Amino acid sequence: MKKLFFTARSVPRWVVLMVDIVISGASFSLSYFIVKQFEFPIILRGHFFIYTGVYCIMTLLIFYGMRIHTGIIRYSNIHDMMRIFLAVLLVSLLYPVAIEFFVARRYNIRSLNIAGVLIVNFFIASSLLILLRTVVRGFYYYVKRISNTHRENVLVYGTDTEAILIKQAIESSPTNKFVIAGFIDTNPDRINSYIQQVKIFHIRALGLLKIKKNVDKLILMNNQLTSQDKKAVIERCLQVGIKVLTVPPADQWVYGRLSIRQIQELSIEDLLQREPIVINDQNISSDLCGKRILITGAAGSIGAEIVHQVLSYQPHTVILCDQAESDLHEMQLEVEGKYPDVNIKIFIASIRDRNRMEIPFREYHPDIVFHAAAYKHVPMMEKHPAEAILTNVMGTKIVADLAVFFNVHKFVMISTDKAVNPSNVMGTSKRIAEMYVQSLSNMVQNKSADDIVHIHNSWSRQFVFNAMHSQTKFITTRFGNVLGSNGSVIPRFHAQIEAGGPVTVTHPMITRFFMTIPEAVQLVLEAATMGKGSEIFVFDMGRPVKIVDLAKKMIRLAGLVPEEDIKIVYTGLRPGEKLYEELLNREEKTLPTHHDKIKIARVVPCCDEAVIEIEELISISRHGDDYALVKKMKELVPEFMSNNSEFEELDHIPLKRGYIRREAAY
Repeated sequence: MKKLFFTARSVPRWVVLMVDIVISGASFSLSYFIVKQFEFPIILRGHFFIYTGVYCIMTLLIFYGMRIHTGIIRYSNIHDMMRIFLAVLLVSLLYPVAIEFFVARRYNIRSLNIAGVLIVNFFIASSLLILLRTVVRGFYYYVKRISNTHRENVLVYGTDTEAILIKQAIESSPTNKFVIAGFIDTNPDRINSYIQQVKIFHIRALGLLKIKKNVDKLILMNNQLTSQDKKAVIERCLQVGIKVLTVPPADQWVYGRLSIRQIQELSIEDLLQREPIVINDQNISSDLCGKRILITGAAGSIGAEIVHQVLSYQPHTVILCDQAESDLHEMQLEVEGKYPDVNIKIFIASIRDRNRMEIPFREYHPDIVFHAAAYKHVPMMEKHPAEAILTNVMGTKIVADLAVFFNVHKFVMISTDKAVNPSNVMGTSKRIAEMYVQSLSNMVQNKSADDIVHIHNSWSRQFVFNAMHSQTKFITTRFGNVLGSNGSVIPRFHAQIEAGGPVTVTHPMITRFFMTIPEAVQLVLEAATMGKGSEIFVFDMGRPVKIVDLAKKMIRLAGLVPEEDIKIVYTGLRPGEKLYEELLNREEKTLPTHHDKIKIARVVPCCDEAVIEIEELISISRHGDDYALVKKMKELVPEFMSNNSEFEELDHIPLKRGYIRREAAY
């Protein structure tokens, strides 16, 4: 019996058709007997066999024409049932016509109450045909259920069409390893109802279902993750120890079928994702379409996403610049295959090499520069402050100066929330880079030749001339940590959990802002479009997330229990690390924009003398004296107070501070 129901081959169609005809003939015979009150002598003299034979022939022709026999019985659904009703009804309507023209008139036979027989037969025949499919289907799932002891019991979230599609796709998959134990819904009107023989449970029953039905997983569609009530279900699952699996929307299933490989575990990125950001695609498209765009750090986490999103707006040329050879090669293969119609140029260079960086500006004359190249790891830069200055400050200076020299239309710098009231070398280096970009922007806007010559005395007269005629708009964007970026906390937690723990957290109270990489880049493009020059845009990062809570959720997502299966160990703050990040300086305020998630920071401006000091800072960074270098950084950025660092002693030494004027810029 098991082989009959679970063989990959189904019963031949002609067998199904013959069974349907036999059932229809038997139903007509029974109806005939009922109308004739089972008076068999009268029945046999009343041309019973002629009436029954004509009915079977008509049923054969109509059932075959409507393809009633082509559906696989074990997978019959409501549409199959409706087709049976329509087929039996059509036979009942056409049968009197056939009897009148082909039987009654020819053989003078009028011994039957045809209307009575057909009415009785309609209910009996349709019921039997539907009952056959229901019994076969029910028996199939019963046998399947009792034979599925090696498969996992899972729940499906929702009771809508998408949830039913998930159930049907899983059950019809030849590699299925799940048994649908129930649906989960929050609508009280649907609780304790059934969908395709599967019961609907309330979210409050998750704990009981885990014990009673041995349920360890819940499946939902990816596009269901944005709603708050669905996130509440996920939180409830994590509390009771049920893992959450996701499947892509139905329109992404291969050939309309869900592959078991597409059923994946819920990621922490999915759980932390906020409501989708709405951006003005038309404005961004008009800003990027047909333009020549240079992207530094193109192989990094942020840079790569900028590449992908920029390419979707059909630019004329995109120049991908990075010093990471292998990563840039992989990026080249990916984007050239995905965007064959866009002119993509690959340029390997360090932003610290001015002569080398001049080449893409001279050859391609970019209209827009997205500057994403930077060193970003706080503890690493705390140990190597010279590298932070040479890359984050000098590298930014080189690219920004070239943007002015070649009259780039827009220069967009990617900064960080760690530049605000910095407590480490990395954040301070980004703040100094912001200061230089703002200063250069002010000089270009004010068209002061004396200032330009004074600040850029190492450049030629040609630079002064170009700067005087430059229209470059300098735009800076600040945001916090992005989920899943290279070297971020989430990949590290994943690796620690897979290794069996412990998960290491620096401090029980440490918090961070988080944003997905696509979300951050969307806002970068939107800010770049609205920027008029000299602005520092800050993004709405939502609420800060406690890192220890993040670690606990990731442990639960893996189906484990924090502190029981996986220990959490506190290691202490790392050099330069602080408990919380800020997006604004204490002396900065914001101005609104037309986008509710983007604000303009009213920054504390930088005086011209500070730009001269930046040149000195770069010079010091080449001498190998880290203390002298960090001392100069603290003079440039008075709010820089080292935290948990060897440079804390410099905070107690009187410094020549004050290169930043304290009045607001607006």
